[in-house]
Amino acid sequence: MNVLVTGGAGFIGRWVVNKLLKDGHNVTAFDNLANGSEKNIEEFRNNDRFKFIKGNICSEEDLDALFTENYDIIYHMAASINVQDSIDDPKTTFFNDTVGTFNILMKAKKQMFGEHGRMDGDNWILDDKEKTSPCKVVFMSTCMVYDKCSLETGIDEKHPTKPVSPYGGSKIAAENMVLSFYHAYKLPTTVIRPFNTYGPFQKSGGEGGVVAIFIKNSLHNKAINIYGTGDQTRDLLYVKDCADFVVGSGYSQKTNGEILNAGTGRDITINELAKLISSGRSEINHIKHIHPQSEIMKLLCNYSKAEKYLGWKPKYTLEQGVKETEQWIKQTEEA
Repeated sequence: MNVLVTGGAGFIGRWVVNKLLKDGHNVTAFDNLANGSEKNIEEFRNNDRFKFIKGNICSEEDLDALFTENYDIIYHMAASINVQDSIDDPKTTFFNDTVGTFNILMKAKKQMFGEHGRMDGDNWILDDKEKTSPCKVVFMSTCMVYDKCSLETGIDEKHPTKPVSPYGGSKIAAENMVLSFYHAYKLPTTVIRPFNTYGPFQKSGGEGGVVAIFIKNSLHNKAINIYGTGDQTRDLLYVKDCADFVVGSGYSQKTNGEILNAGTGRDITINELAKLISSGRSEINHIKHIHPQSEIMKLLCNYSKAEKYLGWKPKYTLEQGVKETEQWIKQTEEA
């Protein structure tokens, strides 16, 4: 297949590209490099089935150039991803995550139904002169759309949504638009909500993920700083498992018009995570939370729907994933 991955030079996007190439597809990675990096996709440069295009999902000109060819699947992952930044600058997050998603949907709709396609009841009427092509859109959302109330049985897709940050609000708005295109136009779309993902190629600096930051500080015997009490829990999904889930959700027609979670079904407090990663190498401190109003105290995933629809379940334990991530960080620092 010919596949487009927006945000393909990002952390998770890079692993999705890797999986798709291994599966034998032609892959275009589209990224403005605000969060992603060309270093993440450097190893794919010599692959004849891969190409990278730099551009912005909010630019009509960039998207016109991108959609000069047709795609069988679009994995739409390009987004502003930082919760704290969304509180400080909600406008940027809204335009990237909501308007940008709308722009991708419009391009997919045009590819599938043409410039002059129209609905007649439940059927599309196409201009015979137009060349149209089927296209599925998989939208990468987030567990941050869910209500803060916790469940010991885990959060499933029917759990109430109640975003506590503009990031979550922008994603739920985009989700609704994605699903509306499925119902209004029969455009095949799927919404996916991976829980907190970590692993190699994740940034280990200020904008990185908690696992990567904790590991890097621990390796350098620097203090691990925890926002708030550290009693908040996270369901941490290893990136290779996440990529399998993302790609699989695009392959299956069963997921059309559906929302799917992905996680491990195990949560861990940030205090426990810090101890696991530190192994006594670093001091652990608690510092004042920057935006405590955006904190969700318990995140535990119920991924039974993904298992039912895709036969997917995580292969990596937290301990295995942390070990591989630490090895990767060591290797990159030695290189």
